[in-house]
Amino acid sequence: MSLLSVEALDVRHGHLPAVRDVSLEIGEGETLALVGANGAGKTSLLRALAGAHPPARGRIRFGDVDIAGMPAHARVRAGIALVPEGRRVFRDLTVEENLLVARAARRRGPWTVDAVLDAFPILEPLRHRRASTLSGGEQQATAIGRALMTNPKLLLLDEVSLGLAPVAIDGVYASLKRLIAGGATIVIVEQDLARATSVATRVACMLEGRIVLQGEPATLSREEIKQAYFGLASSPSTGSPA
Repeated sequence: MSLLSVEALDVRHGHLPAVRDVSLEIGEGETLALVGANGAGKTSLLRALAGAHPPARGRIRFGDVDIAGMPAHARVRAGIALVPEGRRVFRDLTVEENLLVARAARRRGPWTVDAVLDAFPILEPLRHRRASTLSGGEQQATAIGRALMTNPKLLLLDEVSLGLAPVAIDGVYASLKRLIAGGATIVIVEQDLARATSVATRVACMLEGRIVLQGEPATLSREEIKQAYFGLASSPSTGSPA
């Protein structure tokens, strides 16, 4: 059984469609990279999965439970954690205090402050520093660590490399690879195709709110992905239907 199953999902912003008739399955231990240009619907889809934006139509099943009408805080307790675009750390709190904020919503599991600091070694010497003094990469690591503190079954990461220097992106992705090696289930929204395909077990490309191409990175050429990304040509879907 899939960990997450999406069926015929529509998401709107007012009268404007953002996600159109998306069907998608995510298996336990899988890393799905959602790629596409700005405005393709990636963030809207992620927010709908997390409960931050109600769908206009469709079903979202998490395990054997239909969660389409479940509020965001209940989805956190069920095991879904979202790291939104822009990091959004508590700037006046220390790194450790930012991590501890998630205790109220945490489920039982292996993630503790010390476990997060082991997964993100750059944070260990910074644990007592205020988040306002951190670099963009350090803030991103803190935001991901805070989500992990809820002990999620599914981690949703929105634009993980946006606005970061290349060296900071290297550090964040090195930590993500450790999480993936440990069996984490992740959906990552990313505009950097090379970064996305370096960690993903499956890639899904969105265009104008629809998934127009998906498959394992090894089965998709870079040219196919680029054509789907920019809508330069119609590309046949690969893998699960969407």
